[in-house]
Amino acid sequence: MTAGAAAAMAAAGWRSASADTTGVTATEIKIGHTNPYSGSASAYSSLGKLEQVYFNKMVNEQGGVAGHKINFISLDDGYSPPKTVEDIRRLVEEEKVAFTFNTLGTPTNSAIERYMNQHKVPMLFVATGADKWGNYQQYPWTIGWQPSYRIEAQIYTKYMLQQKPDAKLGILYQNDDFGKDYPAGVKDVLGDKYSKMVVETTYEATDATVDSQIVQLQASGADVLLVVAIPKFAAQAIRKMHDMNWKPMFFMTNVAISVGAVINPAGPENCIGMISAGYLKDPNDPRWNDDAGMKEWRAFMNKYLPGADQTDGGYIAAYAVSDTMLKTLKQCDGDFSRENIMKQATNLHNPGNPLTLPGIEINTSPTNYHPMKGMQLQKWTGKTFELFGDVIVGT
Repeated sequence: MTAGAAAAMAAAGWRSASADTTGVTATEIKIGHTNPYSGSASAYSSLGKLEQVYFNKMVNEQGGVAGHKINFISLDDGYSPPKTVEDIRRLVEEEKVAFTFNTLGTPTNSAIERYMNQHKVPMLFVATGADKWGNYQQYPWTIGWQPSYRIEAQIYTKYMLQQKPDAKLGILYQNDDFGKDYPAGVKDVLGDKYSKMVVETTYEATDATVDSQIVQLQASGADVLLVVAIPKFAAQAIRKMHDMNWKPMFFMTNVAISVGAVINPAGPENCIGMISAGYLKDPNDPRWNDDAGMKEWRAFMNKYLPGADQTDGGYIAAYAVSDTMLKTLKQCDGDFSRENIMKQATNLHNPGNPLTLPGIEINTSPTNYHPMKGMQLQKWTGKTFELFGDVIVGT
């Protein structure tokens, strides 16, 4: 053996020995996950239910990834940041997972982000659109997946100005980093007109209802309303508007437009005309009946989650993000060190997705931690969301 070859082998051995392969054995990869299976945000439990069977059943039945079976460990944090911290410490320190995936919630992920980055544990494709998940310089081990809430708010504001240049906009938002991204996005567009055109009110995730806030916004004279809420409070807001016969131009955050979790509880007829922005196919829209991606999803649901509510968009989002995660693992080419997993997650070049809308791309780089930047406006007709306009790409 030449000296050069020996040196190369030694270097390769050093890299292998120094790489952090916690959570990885010759036959298994441990993935950690937290989700609100209980509490005020339990409507999102559908995401965790799907992701568990996606990895622990479907992927493993297909042979796993590069000879490794997946051990997907999901814990209930109840949408409570202190409980999320407790769960994450268990996953990292006791279960010793390789990384976490799609942990749900802006306040809950905010509570663990510093800890995860200090320990250099990848937080992949978090289930929240807070704009800050793109902060690769401060938090290089945390990456988002869905479009930024701030970009979404910019899209709504631009459309509002086209339709109602002299609008008075009322914003109801959750009083945390999730909610605050939306008035920030509105302000990006309105600039110094914000204080004259906008009235704000907030709620806490622990509140019982948002009825009084809706009454307050109607009394303000607002003729446009943007509701930034998790499903429980989104449905309440819609029902209260109906009870008051208040019919402003109405925007609803994308994270609270599931037919199963929001629209049916609120009453589909009460939601007619509601505008949102989408990036995923709607399982209730007949245009996708013959779509290959939708057929793939329905086959999965029928096999692994029979009896589940297929009108619940949470199952669509969970399948779509799981597809991205699986493609990232395959791109690792058998090297499942934390460093390489993070490297591959930040080097995605539109790998395709069965459930994203046409024209929506997924791209990342070491300086781009916002995988999706495109959305398309859509309006509820009473039976489905009808897409209109073109895909709008934010910055």
